[in-house]
Amino acid sequence: MFSYEVIASFNELETSIYNYVCQHSEKVAYMRIRELADETHVSTATILRFCRKLGCEGFSEFKTKLKMELGSNQNAQIKSSNHSVLEFFERTLNGDIEDRISEAADLVAKSDTVIFIGNGSSGIMAEYGSRYFSILDKTSIYIKDPFQPYHSNNRDSKVVVALSVSGENYFTIMHINQLKQEGSKIISITNDKLSTLAKISDINISYYVTEETFKTSDITTQVPVVYILEAIAREIHKMRSHK
Repeated sequence: MFSYEVIASFNELETSIYNYVCQHSEKVAYMRIRELADETHVSTATILRFCRKLGCEGFSEFKTKLKMELGSNQNAQIKSSNHSVLEFFERTLNGDIEDRISEAADLVAKSDTVIFIGNGSSGIMAEYGSRYFSILDKTSIYIKDPFQPYHSNNRDSKVVVALSVSGENYFTIMHINQLKQEGSKIISITNDKLSTLAKISDINISYYVTEETFKTSDITTQVPVVYILEAIAREIHKMRSHK
């Protein structure tokens, strides 16, 4: 109900109503408009303008939507971690993921530097991947800030490993587009092979698990990402030891 665009449009009084609703949502769902106006020190007309910005015709419709949102949050059920892991192995390991991992390992092994990129929980995985590759003696860096300029010798060959559950993160895609234009090869690890990030990558490894959210936050398991990152790094190490 409270999208970024709507929140950005609030004036000072509407923002104070928003803050009160967030802190007392269960109470507000059963208040009268005059009671909310008194609690937030605004007029009922301001309350009605606030409701209209949320796409509600009046205060009653706003309360109905708020109750529905509260109900969906309370009824949200989180799958067991066992279910998510089994789903990954059943769907993915019967496919061509091992071939994709080998292709990615071969591309990384031939490069001078590996750059890891991700945002949010994918950013945490990107940092983990960079550390894991470095431990196994592959020069790796993690770029946390998507606006951070990266300068290197243009003669160096670079491979970028981009992580994104949806494959649609705006900052990740823009960053990848810039590095791709500079000549970097792109490996993406996503949950959807038809995503924008997957389509602009040289190699995409998709893991196909059910995406999960809890109270608007993405809690999709990252177990498949850990498996794929470690499998690529170990394959590279094996290639080197056989030379």
